[in-house]
Amino acid sequence: MCTAVDNGEIIILSDDEDDDDKEDCDKSCNEPSVLIVEAEDVKKNDCDLPPSALDEDLVVTFSRRAEVLPHARYDCPVHPFLATESEVGAPVAENKLFCDQCFCYICDKLASTCEMWYHKGLCHSNSHKRSNFWSQLRNTALLGRLKGFDLTLSDIDAHLRHAEAMLQSFRQELSAWFLTFQKGKSFEEYGLKVHNQQGRIHDYTEVYEFVSSFLNKADEQDGRAAAVLNLGAAEDFIRHFQVTGALIPQSPTANPAEAKGMLLKRVISSLQRQMVMADFTPEFINKLQEFYKRLSFPHELKSLKNRLCVRPWDDVLLVSVLKGQNVSGVRTDKGKKDVLIEQFSIVLLRTEALQQQRRYKELCRYLRVVQTDDPKLLQQVQDLVPFFTSMEGDFTSALHRFFPSVNAPASRLTPPLFMTYFYIFKFATAPKLVVSQHDQICFPAVAWEPIKDAKPLKLVELVKFALRVQKCCSAVYNDTQCWTILLKEVNSAALPAPSPQFLHETKDSVNSILLNMNGTNIHIPRFFLVVYPDQALLLLVTGALSLRILNGALSPALTLLSTFQENVWALEWLWETLSVDRLSAFVHEVTQEIENTTVSQPIGELLKTCPRASSSSRATCWRPLLYVQQSILDPRMTLMSDGGNYVHLLRAIIPTLSSSTESWDQQSRGY
Repeated sequence: MCTAVDNGEIIILSDDEDDDDKEDCDKSCNEPSVLIVEAEDVKKNDCDLPPSALDEDLVVTFSRRAEVLPHARYDCPVHPFLATESEVGAPVAENKLFCDQCFCYICDKLASTCEMWYHKGLCHSNSHKRSNFWSQLRNTALLGRLKGFDLTLSDIDAHLRHAEAMLQSFRQELSAWFLTFQKGKSFEEYGLKVHNQQGRIHDYTEVYEFVSSFLNKADEQDGRAAAVLNLGAAEDFIRHFQVTGALIPQSPTANPAEAKGMLLKRVISSLQRQMVMADFTPEFINKLQEFYKRLSFPHELKSLKNRLCVRPWDDVLLVSVLKGQNVSGVRTDKGKKDVLIEQFSIVLLRTEALQQQRRYKELCRYLRVVQTDDPKLLQQVQDLVPFFTSMEGDFTSALHRFFPSVNAPASRLTPPLFMTYFYIFKFATAPKLVVSQHDQICFPAVAWEPIKDAKPLKLVELVKFALRVQKCCSAVYNDTQCWTILLKEVNSAALPAPSPQFLHETKDSVNSILLNMNGTNIHIPRFFLVVYPDQALLLLVTGALSLRILNGALSPALTLLSTFQENVWALEWLWETLSVDRLSAFVHEVTQEIENTTVSQPIGELLKTCPRASSSSRATCWRPLLYVQQSILDPRMTLMSDGGNYVHLLRAIIPTLSSSTESWDQQSRGY
């Protein structure tokens, strides 16, 4: 502590208790606790000069009053203001006085232009921000109809101000249209020539068209403004009612109850899309939902009251499902159970949004656990899970998603869908589009693009996929085009004929693989692909085709048989797996197909795919078809003198079948 004294000495007293260190404490005890400091001489030039001396050096050359900036009346520096809580009868004290820069707190414009400045009953000159009454009145005046959305002035931008003006104009025009509807029209005014008919016709169509036109304009506005305009319009037209005893034309838009339902559903659809797709804050979404709940729903629209219950993207349960932290879609918080149940329209919107963001893995997690009000429609979207998994580049998981133990999506594939997936797995490319239904991925005009991080499936996996689908999907199993693309894949190159021993032993192996499939699971033994891997796969598919032929007619067959042009030895193997009767029937089906060929597809063009009989083996396989061709081209020839008994012809050109073939024919009925 320092103390200045007049004699120039300073006495400093030290406090030994402030020292924490023991050594420092001992040292301080040995030192004197009182110090006498001698005063030093200070030069006079270093001392501060008195104010009077400084003022002698200043000269005022110009001065003016401070500029008054725009301000609220209660902050006026010229005229004093007396604050009251809610005095509206007349100006208090000198509150009515104002300067050129005074603004009305309520109108937010110059006080000189305020029409309510002296108005009795609502005198704006007494308004100020420290009063709740005047603050609420200001918000109502500046926000207008936006006040009902619980928005603050800080929330308002130019788009919302324009929306508020549009709503004010809409309410006035809608009132005029509804008044016209209430008055109705006579039969003559309505364009009907009816004699001696009393009453007036009340047609709501013009009101409906006016509201629809306004909603079209609303959808063109900025995101938040569009949402406010839709809900503001709904607040007005939802109050409309039918005139008692009115004559109503037979039209949905002529009846107010039906027309309001259509309009409100449109508003709901637009708002749901914005809540899911637009970048709205959770707070703004909540304000829209609360406004919607406060609407006065008539009895016929009560079912639509909860349609805007949309979870925001940051919802705890939804986030945990998307991240894979919750695989059940159920969450318990403080004893309250929360289940991920959403309207089907919301499921479609989230599916669209996640596809656009390429968040396929999260989309699959969401679709597997979400529940909705329409399970049948949800099932159609859930069938797209293999496609979305493929878009993630994980073909192995995609195949697994096709064949769950219960309710397999593969069982609902159509031939076009099967072929689309076949090419996706073959080339690791996919159609570039956003889908909500399975059939949409077959759209022919869309471009295909490579799938990131995806590798095409190996031929053996591609064959297993096709055979598994055929096992559980009759539509694919019976379709010729599906068989054709599979046969083309295994017949893509000319393969050397395997040894006769391999061909003979393969019959039993193929028979075992196909007939012993466990559900949709297929197991191909390793030894089956060791010696002749490509030939073995070709024979496996050919064996499956043989079982298909044994089960019934397959038409058109020429395109199927033409895939064996480079591997006729496999076709010979096919003949040997068929019984004599079934082979006879099959050849008869082919000849019928040739005879029924139209001019647009000449017989010659069909048979160009058949290999020429340049060798005895090819002649053996194709002699019945060539004989049929000759008989058609030359009407003087007949197929058989006995009226078309193909059995004798086949026995003459096809070797006698072994007993194993008969066994194959009998067991094929179980495939």
